[in-house]
Amino acid sequence: MIRVHSYESMGTYDGPGIRLVVFLQGCNFRCLYCANPDTITGEGGILTDPKEIIRKAVSEKPFFGKKGGVTFSGGEPTIQAKELIPLFKRLKEKDIHICVDTNGSLLNDDVKDLFSLTDLVLLDIKQFNSTRHQLLAKNDNQPTLRTAEWLEQRQIQIWLRYVLVPDYSDSEEDIIALCEHFQSYQTIRRIEILPYHTLGVHKYESLGMPYLLNDVKQNAPEQLAHAKELFLRYFPEVRVN
Repeated sequence: MIRVHSYESMGTYDGPGIRLVVFLQGCNFRCLYCANPDTITGEGGILTDPKEIIRKAVSEKPFFGKKGGVTFSGGEPTIQAKELIPLFKRLKEKDIHICVDTNGSLLNDDVKDLFSLTDLVLLDIKQFNSTRHQLLAKNDNQPTLRTAEWLEQRQIQIWLRYVLVPDYSDSEEDIIALCEHFQSYQTIRRIEILPYHTLGVHKYESLGMPYLLNDVKQNAPEQLAHAKELFLRYFPEVRVN
């Protein structure tokens, strides 16, 4: 059984084409800007038979076209890697494209098997500077960087995702350091600069949790444009958006 938080049909923001997005329950990070704090606890969600996810994916397959498929997001999907492996095998049998949206912090044998069945990894880099990553996500970023290296070595395609949080992850110095680290990677197919938003703040209120970034303003257009220019400077052949 797989612990599912929710679904999104006809998704267009979590991988290529039109996708069924499966949000899984449980996360080992505690990102200050998390838009889905209700997915953090591993005890929530609905225990779901993998057959139900396959049924939904097959029923929506006519809408996927050549690029679409299923994206597993969260929460952190790799927490349930062992349970997901048989499901991924069935989806591959059905010729359905699979994305995993992950913070990359877990890389045990089950996760390696899961990634080997994955067509595209949406790798969330919270911060390249280790100290500021710890502040922002309450976790070390070295496991994420090791996962990126493992994916590169096995030629598994990556989209890098980077949330531009003012005063936390928007400094030119940190973005340049990230770019220099990943510049030689051959598997990076796209870089997504995700603007900071407060759409999930109401969830904190309903859960009785404090939202710690109340004083952080959303990105000005020029901040996003400058970050894009920095990434394009190092990745001129990669789509940056």
